[in-house]
Amino acid sequence: MKKVECIIRPIKIDEVKEALEEIGITGLTVTDVRGYGRQRGRTEKYRGNTYTINFLPKLKLEVVVPDDRAEEVVQVIAEAARTGEIGDGKIFVSEVEEVIRIRTGERGESAL
Repeated sequence: MKKVECIIRPIKIDEVKEALEEIGITGLTVTDVRGYGRQRGRTEKYRGNTYTINFLPKLKLEVVVPDDRAEEVVQVIAEAARTGEIGDGKIFVSEVEEVIRIRTGERGESAL
């Protein structure tokens, strides 16, 4: 199994969620996070003063899928989250050794 984690722009969450639902992926965890990458934040002016905002609001999505669905999920997320501008985010894929459904005790892919 694979865990697909991605950091995306908050405005893209609905598009990503709908795209995942279209391919049958319904389990998803979303967390509000803050951070920056190459863009190093942004500057804004407020009442004549310039402020640097170093940590930009982002969303972190996590989904665990069978190995054979991981590449499809990555492609769908990348397409749905892309604006073509700096700050679109990142996708990370890692191995998951075990999944256990607490309610039933199911293990492995059947617990997804």
